[in-house]
Amino acid sequence: MSFRQEIRLSGSGGQGLILVGKVLAEAAAIYDGLNATQSQSYGPEARGGASRSEVIISDGDIEYPKAENLDILLALTQEACNKYHKDLKAGGILIVDEKMVKTIPDKDYKVVQLPIIKSATERLGKFIVANIVSLGIIVKISEVVSEESIRHAIKARVPKGTEELNLKAFDEGMALAEEWLNAHSG
Repeated sequence: MSFRQEIRLSGSGGQGLILVGKVLAEAAAIYDGLNATQSQSYGPEARGGASRSEVIISDGDIEYPKAENLDILLALTQEACNKYHKDLKAGGILIVDEKMVKTIPDKDYKVVQLPIIKSATERLGKFIVANIVSLGIIVKISEVVSEESIRHAIKARVPKGTEELNLKAFDEGMALAEEWLNAHSG
């Protein structure tokens, strides 16, 4: 049985989703020895407009680099959720910020609503690391790549001098996801 995961990270420009896609793909390809592709799309305006990053991770060849049948969708805005939920396959995982995404489409998937942006701003003091908090949630819930590989990729990809803050943000996301998993098990 081959392994393949299609992940879309969506929100608005300036939320750092392109960086998260690159970190995720690098963790899979360089540190976990899997095949990975990463692509991105911006709205007409870079900051504030629609933004998405897609990552496909597989243990086999990736013939087409665009995600069409999503296993995981991260939506940090209502607009992103509304626009992309249709691409999430049955049984997939929809991860949303609980304050920014109030209307959840009714479909056969697991919904993970967490205070992503609030955790970044209140617990870490920086809105800008909400993207890495999201990454921690994705890794903990999906186990798509190893925690160790993500830590290496974060250190390699984030701006120099911010490694410690970003690793704390990753840990925050892992902890949020752990709480969610404990509350929703059984």
